Formats: sequence, structure tokens, C-alpha cells
Amino acid sequence: MLSSKQTLRRALQSLARSRPLTPLASKRTFIPQVNRSPASPMRRTVTWLDALHAREEGRPASVSKLVANSNEPPVIEERSMDDSYTTITLPFKEDPWLLDAYVNSTGRLRIGQIFQDLDALAGVIAYKHCAPADPTIVTASVDRISLLKRLTVLSDIELCGNVTWTGRSSMEITIKARTILDNETFLVANFTFVARHPITGKSFPINHLVCRNDSEKQIFDRAEQYNAAKKRAAKVGGLLTSPPNSEEAEIIHAMWLRQKAYEDPNSGLELPAGVVKMHETEMRSTTLMQPQYRNRHSYMIFGGYLLRQTFELAYCCAAAFSHGTPHFISLDQTTFRSPVPVGSVLYLTASVAYTQHKPKSPTGSPAGTFVQVRVDSTVRDIEHGTAEDSGSFTYTYFVENKTVSVLPVSYEEAMHYVNGRRSSIESKSFGDALQGLENLAKSLTD
Repeated sequence: MLSSKQTLRRALQSLARSRPLTPLASKRTFIPQVNRSPASPMRRTVTWLDALHAREEGRPASVSKLVANSNEPPVIEERSMDDSYTTITLPFKEDPWLLDAYVNSTGRLRIGQIFQDLDALAGVIAYKHCAPADPTIVTASVDRISLLKRLTVLSDIELCGNVTWTGRSSMEITIKARTILDNETFLVANFTFVARHPITGKSFPINHLVCRNDSEKQIFDRAEQYNAAKKRAAKVGGLLTSPPNSEEAEIIHAMWLRQKAYEDPNSGLELPAGVVKMHETEMRSTTLMQPQYRNRHSYMIFGGYLLRQTFELAYCCAAAFSHGTPHFISLDQTTFRSPVPVGSVLYLTASVAYTQHKPKSPTGSPAGTFVQVRVDSTVRDIEHGTAEDSGSFTYTYFVENKTVSVLPVSYEEAMHYVNGRRSSIESKSFGDALQGLENLAKSLTD
């Protein structure tokens, strides 16, 4: 007499023999094309178990040519923008299972998945520019990701990019995403990567970028001005070292007066249905960092994974706040302050930091609300119990036909609001500069 477990096992074995995998079914497990490159941050040469054993024995998980010749000074060469130019295709039309991994619950493109490929492609481009040297390259910041056009039809997508500026050990990488069907750019992303010596951890000099024409010089100059402005802003310290200006102080005071009026039972005013206190918009997540999302250096988490995690929490926060469907507009400047090790715990806290209403335009674009969500990340070492700030991410969404506002209550929340307003203004000027370069490139192509 067979037991129920034996009967079930035989039934499953019989089913497996009678239904072999078809070519289409075999595509259900896929690897995005960008991750197939040997230089990809997600392309590993050492398994996690081997990396663990290497760390226990006090030796590197892998040894590059640079490490083997670490006493020799690196040879600095000249590179053009074309030298690092790289393109990949996401063939959604011919591979429905690939598309299946890139769509969200509404059947639209899952932007968080694209973020992972953007960061991976930027890593490939960075290593390509630095070759033949092989330093440790990490994402220092995401300077901006802008959605220029909303996709209404899912079709094949091409991601392409190159190095657009270099310093001594840092480089800016610009990536564009376009639909192959109509050759329309719908997204532009700017990353800053830095090169480090894999043994000493000190800055590693990289190849120089040489501009060959006026168009490349304009792109280079814009990036240089932007990086100089970033350094000036870092020295000033923002609201941590200087108070809000007179206009910002008036805005804070007006919001404070409005809040006091809502709290006064004799004022006859009640908090409107479309106004939500900032602390009530807060959402949190806690995730154990697993080795499947490590970068090619074995022990740290891939930056693109962090982008996806923060983006999707920010989306949830904006949706819950607005009771609508948020449409991604941009990710503003984000600095990765400290790495996230495999095995650590990542704490994310999202809250609405700023809102701005948009009336219906004469051209017919709908009214709605821009919702800016700030996501703060903290990484905790389980073994030692220490915690570090690993960066803040600012996402902007647009919610159609909704009029909602966030109301800061404490002084700290008011500072988040002011920072959000400043970020909104800076994003507009950055977007205008990007659009100008886009128009220039288009005119030269035509």
C-alpha cells in the first residue's frame, strides 16, 4: 500500500516525464542583457560561498590584474565619448516572459526594474572607460533621472549611454532610454561613479575624456558646471548650516499659522479632506540584504537594487497619500553615503515632503498634484548593532485630477518641506538644461 506522499511523488514524476519544457517555457528564467556583460556590476566571477570562505581566510574574493601589479602606477590614457558608448536592447515583443518581468500590476512599464538596468549599464560604461585598468568602481550618486515622456504602448526599448565628464577619479555617465519603434527618448539618467584602488581603497586616477567637437564640449561643460555646483553646495551644507531665506521663512510661518487655526476649537476651521499632516504620510520597510543582490565585488549590495527598493516604497507612499495612481516624473540628486553590506538590515522610511498643485493647461493636459516623496535609508550591522545613514532619495510623482496637500507640523518637517521646494526649483532648471542639450543633439542629427 503506497502512502499519500509516495503517490504524490510518483504523480509529479509522471507529469514531468509527459510534459517536457518547451522553448517558450525555458525563457521564464531570464537574465537582463546588461547583466551578461563581464564588466556588469551584477556579473560575478565568484560564488557567494567562495567569497565567504575567502573572507574567513582573510584573502580577497578575486584578484584582478591591477591587484597583482598594485605597486605599478596606473597608465592614464585619453578616451572619447564614443569609446565608452554602450547600448543594450530589451526585446519585449519577441520575448513575452522578459516583458512579464518588466510590467507592473496595471500592465505598464515597471520603472523600478528599468532603474536596476540603468545602474548596471552605467557600471559597464564606467569599466569600459577605465580599461585596461580594473579598479573598484562604485556608484557615488544618482544626479538625476527624468521621465521625458510617458509610455502608453509597451514596445522594444533600447538603453544607451557613455561617459560625459571626468575628473581625476570620478566620472559622469549619461544614459538615455528610447522606444525603438518611433526612436523617441523617454528617459534620461545621470550617474556619478568613482574609482577606488581595490587594496588601499584610495582614489584611483582614471583615463581622461577628450571632446572632439562643439556638441561634446557643451555636454562636458554642463557636467563640469553641475559638479562644481555640487561641491559648492556640499561646502555650504544647506539648511544644516544656514537658516531658510526670507521667502522660505514666510512660507513656514504661514503654514504654522494655518496649522494653529486648525487646532484651535474656536476658529471654526477644520483640516480639509485634501490636507494630510506630514507625519501621517510615513511608511516604513525593513529588509535583510541577501547575497543574490550583491555587486561584482562580492560583499556589497548592487546600487540598482537599492534604487528599485526605494522607488517602489516611494510609489506606495505617494499612492496612499493621494488615493490615486502616481506617475513617475523624476528622481532628484541622491548620494550613496555609505555602502550596504550583504547580511545587513536595510531600514527605509518614506514620507511626503512637498506638494505642488497644477491647474489644467490650455493644451488640455489634466490638472493634478506633484507629490514629492523623500526616502531615508539606514543600514544596520546585525553583529555589531551599529547603524549608518546610507542616503536619502527624493522622488517626484504626478497624480492626475487630485488636489492634495501635505502640512508640516514640527520644525524638522518644515525643513523637509523647504528642502523639497528647493529640490523642485533646482529640478526645473536641471530639466531645462537637459532639454536644451537634447534639442541640440537632435538638430545635429537632423
